[in-house]
Amino acid sequence: MSDLYRIENLRLALADMTAKPLFGPAPRIEILKGLSFGIAKGAVVGIVGGSGSGKSTLGRALVRLLEPSGGSIHFDGTDITHLPEAVLRPLRRRFQMIFQDPMSSLNPRHRVGTLIAEPLRLHRLDAIPDRVARALDHVGLPQNFATRFPHELSGGQRQRVGIARAIALEPDFILADEIVSGLDVSSQAQVLNLLERLVSDLGLTLAFISHDLSVIRRLCQRTLVLHQGRIVEDRPTAELFAAPASAYTRDLLEAIPLPDPSQPWL
Repeated sequence: MSDLYRIENLRLALADMTAKPLFGPAPRIEILKGLSFGIAKGAVVGIVGGSGSGKSTLGRALVRLLEPSGGSIHFDGTDITHLPEAVLRPLRRRFQMIFQDPMSSLNPRHRVGTLIAEPLRLHRLDAIPDRVARALDHVGLPQNFATRFPHELSGGQRQRVGIARAIALEPDFILADEIVSGLDVSSQAQVLNLLERLVSDLGLTLAFISHDLSVIRRLCQRTLVLHQGRIVEDRPTAELFAAPASAYTRDLLEAIPLPDPSQPWL
Protein backbone atom coordinates (compact mmCIF):
# COMPACT_ATOMS: atom_id res chain seq x y z
CA MET A 1 0.00 0.00 0.00
CA SER A 2 1.53 3.33 -1.08
CA ASP A 3 1.70 6.42 1.10
CA LEU A 4 -0.74 9.26 0.54
CA TYR A 5 1.33 11.44 2.88
CA ARG A 6 5.07 11.35 3.39
CA ILE A 7 6.52 13.66 6.04
CA GLU A 8 10.26 14.09 6.42
CA ASN A 9 12.00 15.92 9.28
CA LEU A 10 9.04 18.27 9.73
CA ARG A 11 9.67 21.32 11.88
CA LEU A 12 7.33 24.15 12.71
CA ALA A 13 7.79 27.19 14.92
CA LEU A 14 5.09 29.58 16.10
CA ALA A 15 5.24 32.99 17.76
CA ASP A 16 5.10 32.87 21.56
CA MET A 17 1.93 34.84 22.21
CA THR A 18 2.63 34.93 25.97
CA ALA A 19 5.79 37.00 25.40
CA LYS A 20 5.44 40.77 25.20
CA PRO A 21 8.69 42.20 23.83
CA LEU A 22 9.12 45.96 23.95
CA PHE A 23 10.60 46.00 20.46
CA GLY A 24 10.38 43.64 17.49
CA PRO A 25 8.30 40.53 16.94
CA ALA A 26 7.52 37.95 19.58
CA PRO A 27 10.06 35.13 19.88
CA ARG A 28 9.24 31.89 18.09
CA ILE A 29 8.89 28.52 19.80
CA GLU A 30 9.56 25.31 17.91
CA ILE A 31 6.41 23.19 18.30
CA LEU A 32 7.26 20.32 15.92
CA LYS A 33 10.81 19.03 16.19
CA GLY A 34 11.79 16.90 13.24
CA LEU A 35 8.88 14.50 12.62
CA SER A 36 9.13 11.78 9.95
CA PHE A 37 6.34 9.32 9.10
CA GLY A 38 3.97 8.22 6.34
CA ILE A 39 0.22 7.75 6.08
CA ALA A 40 -0.79 4.95 3.74
CA LYS A 41 -3.73 5.32 1.37
CA GLY A 42 -6.89 4.02 3.01
CA ALA A 43 -5.36 3.99 6.50
CA VAL A 44 -6.96 5.27 9.71
CA VAL A 45 -4.16 6.79 11.78
CA GLY A 46 -4.48 8.19 15.29
CA ILE A 47 -2.42 11.16 16.46
CA VAL A 48 -2.48 11.31 20.25
CA GLY A 49 -0.79 13.29 22.98
CA GLY A 50 -1.44 15.54 25.92
CA SER A 51 -2.12 19.25 25.84
CA GLY A 52 0.78 21.07 24.19
CA SER A 53 2.21 17.95 22.59
CA GLY A 54 1.91 19.44 19.08
CA LYS A 55 -0.79 17.15 17.70
CA SER A 56 -3.15 19.90 16.50
CA THR A 57 -0.23 21.89 15.09
CA LEU A 58 0.82 18.78 13.15
CA GLY A 59 -2.72 18.36 11.84
CA ARG A 60 -2.89 21.92 10.60
CA ALA A 61 0.48 21.54 8.92
CA LEU A 62 -0.74 18.42 7.07
CA VAL A 63 -3.57 20.40 5.46
CA ARG A 64 -1.34 23.46 5.04
CA LEU A 65 -3.22 25.76 7.38
CA LEU A 66 0.24 26.30 8.85
CA GLU A 67 3.45 26.49 6.85
CA PRO A 68 6.40 24.44 8.15
CA SER A 69 9.67 26.09 9.01
CA GLY A 70 11.68 23.03 7.97
CA GLY A 71 11.40 19.58 6.43
CA SER A 72 8.88 18.51 3.81
CA ILE A 73 5.28 17.36 3.33
CA HIS A 74 4.49 15.28 0.26
CA PHE A 75 0.85 14.63 -0.61
CA ASP A 76 0.32 11.86 -3.17
CA GLY A 77 3.78 12.49 -4.58
CA THR A 78 3.50 16.32 -4.70
CA ASP A 79 5.65 18.46 -2.41
CA ILE A 80 3.13 20.85 -0.81
CA THR A 81 5.45 22.18 1.90
CA HIS A 82 5.73 25.71 0.58
CA LEU A 83 3.34 25.77 -2.38
CA PRO A 84 1.80 29.23 -2.88
CA GLU A 85 -1.94 29.35 -2.26
CA ALA A 86 -2.81 29.85 -5.92
CA VAL A 87 -1.05 26.58 -6.79
CA LEU A 88 -2.24 24.77 -3.66
CA ARG A 89 -5.94 25.63 -4.05
CA PRO A 90 -6.82 22.90 -6.60
CA LEU A 91 -5.24 20.34 -4.26
CA ARG A 92 -7.21 21.54 -1.24
CA ARG A 93 -10.28 19.74 -2.51
CA ARG A 94 -8.42 16.47 -1.92
CA PHE A 95 -7.60 17.06 1.76
CA GLN A 96 -10.23 18.36 4.13
CA MET A 97 -10.50 19.05 7.85
CA ILE A 98 -13.27 18.55 10.42
CA PHE A 99 -12.95 20.89 13.38
CA GLN A 100 -13.44 20.23 17.09
CA ASP A 101 -16.19 22.78 17.71
CA PRO A 102 -18.84 22.74 14.96
CA MET A 103 -20.52 25.88 16.35
CA SER A 104 -17.39 27.95 15.75
CA SER A 105 -16.84 26.50 12.26
CA LEU A 106 -20.46 26.81 11.08
CA ASN A 107 -21.76 30.30 10.32
CA PRO A 108 -24.88 30.63 12.52
CA ARG A 109 -26.55 32.93 9.95
CA HIS A 110 -26.51 30.31 7.20
CA ARG A 111 -28.72 27.28 6.73
CA VAL A 112 -27.17 23.81 6.69
CA GLY A 113 -27.57 23.43 2.91
CA THR A 114 -25.71 26.70 2.31
CA LEU A 115 -22.93 25.69 4.69
CA ILE A 116 -22.36 22.39 2.90
CA ALA A 117 -22.56 24.08 -0.50
CA GLU A 118 -20.04 26.81 0.37
CA PRO A 119 -16.84 24.81 -0.38
CA LEU A 120 -18.50 23.35 -3.49
CA ARG A 121 -19.03 26.86 -4.85
CA LEU A 122 -15.50 27.85 -3.87
CA HIS A 123 -14.14 25.02 -6.01
CA ARG A 124 -16.67 25.80 -8.79
CA LEU A 125 -18.18 22.32 -8.89
CA ASP A 126 -21.37 21.51 -10.74
CA ALA A 127 -24.62 19.84 -9.57
CA ILE A 128 -24.31 21.46 -6.15
CA PRO A 129 -27.84 20.60 -4.88
CA ASP A 130 -27.26 16.93 -5.74
CA ARG A 131 -23.89 16.94 -3.99
CA VAL A 132 -25.41 18.52 -0.87
CA ALA A 133 -28.18 15.92 -0.85
CA ARG A 134 -25.66 13.06 -1.16
CA ALA A 135 -23.52 14.48 1.64
CA LEU A 136 -26.52 14.68 3.99
CA ASP A 137 -27.46 11.13 3.09
CA HIS A 138 -23.91 9.90 3.75
CA VAL A 139 -23.94 11.31 7.29
CA GLY A 140 -27.44 10.07 8.09
CA LEU A 141 -29.28 13.40 8.20
CA PRO A 142 -32.72 13.88 6.57
CA GLN A 143 -32.88 16.10 3.50
CA ASN A 144 -35.04 18.66 5.29
CA PHE A 145 -32.07 19.47 7.53
CA ALA A 146 -30.73 21.54 4.62
CA THR A 147 -33.19 24.28 5.62
CA ARG A 148 -32.25 24.34 9.31
CA PHE A 149 -29.84 26.64 11.11
CA PRO A 150 -26.96 25.30 13.26
CA HIS A 151 -28.57 26.43 16.53
CA GLU A 152 -31.55 24.17 15.78
CA LEU A 153 -29.35 21.06 15.85
CA SER A 154 -27.85 18.98 18.64
CA GLY A 155 -24.09 18.80 19.10
CA GLY A 156 -23.90 15.44 17.36
CA GLN A 157 -26.02 16.68 14.45
CA ARG A 158 -23.83 19.78 14.06
CA GLN A 159 -20.76 17.57 13.93
CA ARG A 160 -22.44 15.48 11.22
CA VAL A 161 -22.94 18.69 9.24
CA GLY A 162 -19.22 19.40 9.61
CA ILE A 163 -18.46 15.92 8.31
CA ALA A 164 -20.95 16.36 5.44
CA ARG A 165 -19.26 19.61 4.41
CA ALA A 166 -15.88 17.86 4.33
CA ILE A 167 -16.97 14.81 2.33
CA ALA A 168 -19.10 16.83 -0.13
CA LEU A 169 -15.87 17.66 -2.00
CA GLU A 170 -15.11 13.93 -2.35
CA PRO A 171 -11.64 14.23 -0.79
CA ASP A 172 -8.98 11.54 -0.51
CA PHE A 173 -7.91 12.55 3.00
CA ILE A 174 -9.73 13.90 6.05
CA LEU A 175 -8.16 15.28 9.21
CA ALA A 176 -10.49 15.08 12.22
CA ASP A 177 -9.23 17.22 15.12
CA GLU A 178 -10.77 16.26 18.51
CA ILE A 179 -14.19 16.07 16.87
CA VAL A 180 -15.85 13.93 19.56
CA SER A 181 -14.31 15.54 22.64
CA GLY A 182 -17.30 17.84 23.22
CA LEU A 183 -19.97 15.15 22.73
CA ASP A 184 -21.68 12.85 25.19
CA VAL A 185 -20.79 9.16 25.16
CA SER A 186 -23.77 8.15 23.00
CA SER A 187 -23.09 10.85 20.38
CA GLN A 188 -19.37 9.98 20.41
CA ALA A 189 -20.15 6.36 19.56
CA GLN A 190 -22.49 7.40 16.74
CA VAL A 191 -19.91 9.72 15.17
CA LEU A 192 -17.16 7.09 15.43
CA ASN A 193 -19.44 4.51 13.80
CA LEU A 194 -20.19 7.03 11.05
CA LEU A 195 -16.50 7.67 10.41
CA GLU A 196 -15.81 3.94 10.18
CA ARG A 197 -18.57 3.54 7.61
CA LEU A 198 -17.43 6.54 5.55
CA VAL A 199 -13.83 5.28 5.46
CA SER A 200 -15.11 1.96 4.14
CA ASP A 201 -17.76 3.29 1.75
CA LEU A 202 -15.82 6.24 0.31
CA GLY A 203 -12.29 4.87 0.43
CA LEU A 204 -11.07 7.71 2.65
CA THR A 205 -7.75 8.07 4.38
CA LEU A 206 -8.30 9.43 7.90
CA ALA A 207 -6.04 11.06 10.49
CA PHE A 208 -7.83 11.30 13.83
CA ILE A 209 -6.40 13.64 16.47
CA SER A 210 -7.35 13.01 20.09
CA HIS A 211 -6.06 13.22 23.64
CA ASP A 212 -8.23 10.18 24.48
CA LEU A 213 -6.54 6.85 23.81
CA SER A 214 -9.78 4.92 24.38
CA VAL A 215 -11.25 6.67 21.31
CA ILE A 216 -8.06 6.03 19.34
CA ARG A 217 -8.22 2.34 20.24
CA ARG A 218 -11.80 2.15 19.02
CA LEU A 219 -11.14 3.69 15.60
CA CYS A 220 -7.51 3.67 14.50
CA GLN A 221 -5.36 0.94 12.98
CA ARG A 222 -2.10 2.76 13.75
CA THR A 223 -1.17 5.39 16.31
CA LEU A 224 1.43 8.14 16.53
CA VAL A 225 2.12 9.32 20.08
CA LEU A 226 3.45 12.88 20.31
CA HIS A 227 5.23 14.36 23.31
CA GLN A 228 6.80 17.82 23.34
CA GLY A 229 6.76 18.00 19.55
CA ARG A 230 8.40 14.63 18.93
CA ILE A 231 7.06 11.19 18.00
CA VAL A 232 7.72 8.81 20.89
CA GLU A 233 5.82 5.87 19.35
CA ASP A 234 4.52 5.00 15.87
CA ARG A 235 3.02 1.52 15.93
CA PRO A 236 -0.08 -0.55 15.18
CA THR A 237 -2.67 0.45 17.78
CA ALA A 238 -3.18 -3.10 19.11
CA GLU A 239 0.56 -3.47 19.72
CA LEU A 240 0.76 -0.09 21.41
CA PHE A 241 -1.98 -1.03 23.87
CA ALA A 242 -0.54 -4.49 24.48
CA ALA A 243 3.02 -3.35 25.18
CA PRO A 244 3.66 0.44 25.15
CA ALA A 245 7.34 1.12 24.58
CA SER A 246 7.60 4.58 26.18
CA ALA A 247 6.91 5.74 29.70
CA TYR A 248 4.85 8.62 28.30
CA THR A 249 2.51 6.22 26.47
CA ARG A 250 2.14 4.14 29.62
CA ASP A 251 1.15 7.30 31.51
CA LEU A 252 -1.49 8.08 28.86
CA LEU A 253 -2.88 4.56 29.08
CA GLU A 254 -3.02 4.67 32.86
CA ALA A 255 -5.07 7.88 32.64
CA ILE A 256 -7.90 6.14 30.75
CA PRO A 257 -10.98 5.70 33.01
CA LEU A 258 -11.66 1.99 33.46
CA PRO A 259 -15.13 0.40 33.70
CA ASP A 260 -13.55 -2.12 36.09
CA PRO A 261 -10.60 -0.67 38.04
CA SER A 262 -9.48 -4.19 38.96
CA GLN A 263 -8.74 -4.88 35.27
CA PRO A 264 -6.03 -2.39 34.13
CA TRP A 265 -4.96 -1.93 30.51
CA LEU A 266 -1.39 -2.92 31.31
